Amino acid sequence: MLGSVQDAEDTVQETLLAAWQAVGGYTEERASLRTWLYKIATNRCLNALRSGRRRAAREWDVPKVEPPEPTRLGEVVWLQPYPDALLEGVAGGPGAPLGPEARYEQAESISLAFVTALQVLPPRQVAVLILRDVLGFRASEVAGMLEVTVESVNSALKRARASLRRQLPPGDGREPPPAAGSPSEDAIVARFVSAWQSADLDALVALLTDDVFVSMPPMPFEYAGLDAVARFCASLFGAGRRFDLVPTRANGQPAFGAYLRAPDGIGHGIGLYVLTLSGDRICAMIRFEASLLPWFGLPRSIPAR
Repeated sequence: MLGSVQDAEDTVQETLLAAWQAVGGYTEERASLRTWLYKIATNRCLNALRSGRRRAAREWDVPKVEPPEPTRLGEVVWLQPYPDALLEGVAGGPGAPLGPEARYEQAESISLAFVTALQVLPPRQVAVLILRDVLGFRASEVAGMLEVTVESVNSALKRARASLRRQLPPGDGREPPPAAGSPSEDAIVARFVSAWQSADLDALVALLTDDVFVSMPPMPFEYAGLDAVARFCASLFGAGRRFDLVPTRANGQPAFGAYLRAPDGIGHGIGLYVLTLSGDRICAMIRFEASLLPWFGLPRSIPAR
């Protein structure tokens, strides 16, 4: 709901504290323990979304690099990836729906495209869609959690689904990604790492789809299409910047800690890249701030290679 691993951590703590303080009255509740806890968590998320504690967009802050004109400025600037390591043990297992009425499998419901699309919906619609279509709660249960009517829940769900269809990138002609950890995924990742670390623009472009997309929250700059993305990457490589990449995973997708090589060879963390794959190509890359590296168990710097 929050699109932020840091905000989620804070809200989980608020939820558990509120549940502990109210547990004495739980026996009077008619809902199951699971429903009761999700009601508390959902309302804490709604409070966070309505409080306006979203971060503002940031200016371009890459030294010695003059970026090309962006294709557009993005709507969603407060977004963070989620470490796959924290998803281990989630009920139902990877790829399994979490409830009888769930419309989205776990892999889709944690993808960056899905989470990004949610961030432009009204908070109440986000809550209803996640509770109904991702977690599989019945309309009557969601109505009780949000203290509204079933008709209100059904109406909000209808509007949320329609808005989500407009926000999600079109899938026509786009191949599904290879399975996580498969030889096919490993091959694409290896080619990307080789191209990026050697600043080989031609090799990198050969890996990209025609409709490839790059964004950099909380900077609003977005580049859409092969030509625009190629110009953007050329601006990074042309400035003489050289990188080392350390693999990890985020939102069920390949990801890398990016380290800028200093003259002494030491790599200093400058961001986290998350790739979206389509067949044997890369259709999106999102660059996040270096402050997220510790969430993925990655160091702030790495020794000279």
